[in-house]
Amino acid sequence: MNKLDDEIADLKRLYPQATYIGVADGAKENWRYLKQHTSAQILDFFHASEYLGGVAEALFPSSKAKRKQWLEDKLHNLKNKRGAAKKILKEIESAELPKKTTALIEKRYKAVTYFTNNHHLMKYHQALKHNWPIGSGVTEAACKTLVKQRLCGSGMRWKPAGAEVLLETRSLIQSKGRWNQLWSSFMSGRMIVDF
Repeated sequence: MNKLDDEIADLKRLYPQATYIGVADGAKENWRYLKQHTSAQILDFFHASEYLGGVAEALFPSSKAKRKQWLEDKLHNLKNKRGAAKKILKEIESAELPKKTTALIEKRYKAVTYFTNNHHLMKYHQALKHNWPIGSGVTEAACKTLVKQRLCGSGMRWKPAGAEVLLETRSLIQSKGRWNQLWSSFMSGRMIVDF
């Protein structure tokens, strides 16, 4: 087991009645990992909306107003209506593009591929009904402030062992209560955090 698996196991012991939801982008390795630890998986809504934004541009390259209206309508349906992802997929597959430039054709192609591969993870209406998250922005922001800001400064170079120790310490400091938990355990001789 790696450290993330250990943390998840600890949380599940502390909160056995909680519902564990996996929210991520379309990368397959995310879903392989999340499936073993969560009872439901949801594709990040923002990522799905980006692909629809590309389709809106392809369908209405000359009209910002039509593009905006189409996108708002599709995003509303995607978020609130059962089976919307499949309906939207069929619509964008059969839509006739007014301009057939390589860039616009590619935007539709990418959206069709994304929705084909992930429509089963786009049950936003169900997630909202259960008050589950539909976005991974909080996690992505945490990664940025926890990892990127500390390890990616100008001229910084890290060996894996040094980066690992630094990030473990930083995550303890930035996670409410964990730093004090570490020191309490250390001082009492019951080390619970494994470095």
